Order: sequence, then C-alpha cells, then structure tokens
Amino acid sequence: MSKFDIDPGAPWPPRDYLLPDLGFGTRAVHAGQPPEPRTGAVMVPIYQTSTYAQPGVGDHLGYEYARTGNPTRTALETCLASLEHATHGVCFSSGCAATSMMCHTLRPGDHVVSSDDVYGGTWRLFTSIFEPLGIGFTFVDMTDHDAVRAAVRPSTKMLWVETPTNPLLKIVDIAAMANIAHAGGARCVVDNTFATPYFQSPLRLGADAVVHSTTKYIGGHSDVVGGAVLTSDDDLANRLFTLQNSMGAMPGPQDCFLQLRGLKTLHLRMRQHAASAGALADWLSDHAEVDAVIYPGLPGHPQHAIAASQMRGFGGMVSFELRGSLARAEAFVAATRVFTLAESLGGVESLIEVPAAMTHASVPPAVRKKIGIADGLIRLSVGVEELVDLKSDLTAAFEETR
Repeated sequence: MSKFDIDPGAPWPPRDYLLPDLGFGTRAVHAGQPPEPRTGAVMVPIYQTSTYAQPGVGDHLGYEYARTGNPTRTALETCLASLEHATHGVCFSSGCAATSMMCHTLRPGDHVVSSDDVYGGTWRLFTSIFEPLGIGFTFVDMTDHDAVRAAVRPSTKMLWVETPTNPLLKIVDIAAMANIAHAGGARCVVDNTFATPYFQSPLRLGADAVVHSTTKYIGGHSDVVGGAVLTSDDDLANRLFTLQNSMGAMPGPQDCFLQLRGLKTLHLRMRQHAASAGALADWLSDHAEVDAVIYPGLPGHPQHAIAASQMRGFGGMVSFELRGSLARAEAFVAATRVFTLAESLGGVESLIEVPAAMTHASVPPAVRKKIGIADGLIRLSVGVEELVDLKSDLTAAFEETR
C-alpha cells in the first residue's frame, strides 16, 4: 500500500498500514502514519475528541466513541504492531494496565507460571490483585527449564516471561519457554520492555503476545505513561479490544501522540543506550568497590550466549552490587548529579535507583533475598548523555561515599 493510495473517504489511519517489507527505522517513522488525507498533515493529528458525528444511525466513518477508538491511538497501535511483527496492537493507559488486561483473559482456577525476577509492580499485581480473585501464580527462575516444566500444571494457561528481567537482567530463552507453554496448552507472553522491539522480537521466537510499558524506551522522554499488547492471535486480540473498550483503560490521544513521537527515534536512541551501557559495564567490572556487575553483553554473564543468539543488542540497563550496606547504596545514589535518583527507566536521561528500597520495595525482603536482589544492588538506566560525564559522575559518588 502506498501512502498516495489512501482513500480520503475511508477510515483513517488504516489498521493494515504495517509496511512489513521495510526496515525497522523506516517502519518506526511511517507504519500506521500515512499523511492525513484531508489536509496532507505529515504528523498524525491529536484527535482530541470524545465522540464522532455519524451521517446516519449506525452509519459511522470508522469511529463512534473515543473509548472505543481514536485515530491517534490507531496509528500508535498499528506502528507498534509493525515493529513487533504482529498483526494486532492494543494500547492501554499504562504498562500495568496492559498486564492487567492479559490477566483478565484468564478465569478463576487458571494458573500462571511467571519469571521470579519480575518488575515489582507486576509481582504486586499478580499477588495482591489477581491471586485473591482465584488465579494461581507460581514464580520460578526461568533460566532453569526443568523448574519451569515442573511448575506447569493442567490448569496452566500462561507463561509470563520477562527478559531481560528486572532488576537482575537474567536472560530467558524465549523459544524454549514458548515450546514448554505450547506443549501444555498455554500461551507464552513476553514482557519486552527492557529489550524493546529494536533489540528483540519475541513473536518470531514463538511467543504468542508481547507486552510493553511504553512509558519506558518507546516513549523515551519520561513524559508519558502507557502500555501495549502486540499479538498475531486473532482471538486474543479480539478479547483485548473488548477489554479495552469495556474497562476503559485506554490512553488518551495526547499520550498516543507523544509515544508516536518517541517511536520515531527509538532505533537511534537504543543504539546509544546500548553503547554507553556496555562501556559503563566494562568500566564498573574493574572497579575495586563493586562486587558484581550484571549486564547481558558481558562475556561473563551466565546467559550471555542466549542473549547473543536471541537479541540484536544488549540494552541500556546495568545493575551492580556496591560493596557495603543498604545505607551506603542509598548514599551513593543520592550523591550523583548527572544520574537522576528516580524510579522508571528508558528515557534520554540517565536514572539511578536502589531496587530493594524503591522499585521492588513491595516485594517482601525474604522473597528479594531468595531471588537474589541484594540490599546493595544499584540499577542504572543509562541515557544518551556523554559517556565521559556519566563515568565522572559515578566516580564522584564512589569517592563521596567511600
């Protein structure tokens, strides 16, 4: 389909404008975003409306009510689907909302096998919201395939895979998890937030659905909250569209516009995030006051070979264990000036945090200890600033807290 073949009288933008034969960067800029036919606007307009006029009863122009559909949202959903090699994209108001909608496809009595080292908000959602509703969850180290197989039950309907994991950056073999899930009649769902579609394509490895917190790298500028599910499973997509419309957890048009803007530079930003993160991981590995550095790109990472085989780059997240106590870790992250002490990740600015006291504080200490989240663990979201300034900032924090 050419951008010049768009019918001005047809619903816009077309949901099939996926451009699958073009490169990643080209799709990030153009998929789902042909020029608006009435005015020729190159950028997708922000359709700030709650309802749409209809020529006649039940005769609409592709949109009837903004909770059900919005052209700005359609553009974002189509672009994300293209980047994840999916046929359907369904966007939500946050990453947690996207995760919630996947859980709402389950019924009481169903069972989920989940990565043990998941985002703290995902763990809280599973254990505090959906477990009391009758859905069972078993958390396992998904790098241990035998443990995953042992956790699968006849009632297991979903394997929830996070890779790289948060915050220990374990790499899970997606193809192996998909095989285990399908052998048991379950879906394999992958949280691809850390890797992004630029570095990892779970659907091409056998996964049934991909989940993103688009707040992170996809938005890329720490100014919008959103989530998405991408899939080529027609039944799942229809169920998700129904949930989106019925439960109302959809993003507004301004949020969708900001995420579309972020997508246009995703490939450029991810290259810089990964280059700087890899350089910092190498540098930290030789530091006398660091007990361990966790980065999938390091040859010593336990799953480095898997990362190299299923990823096209190793991402912008680095975790390391600072020698000393939780108090020292808290003092260290408060001492940086270029790295901003804050939760979240994936923006152009570098962020630093202590998972035990921040993003994973909702995970009980005993569970954190079992998973391996040490009190002195520090997580870096490496931004696009100059590498020399990032190193100098961390060096000053080491010296200040020595």
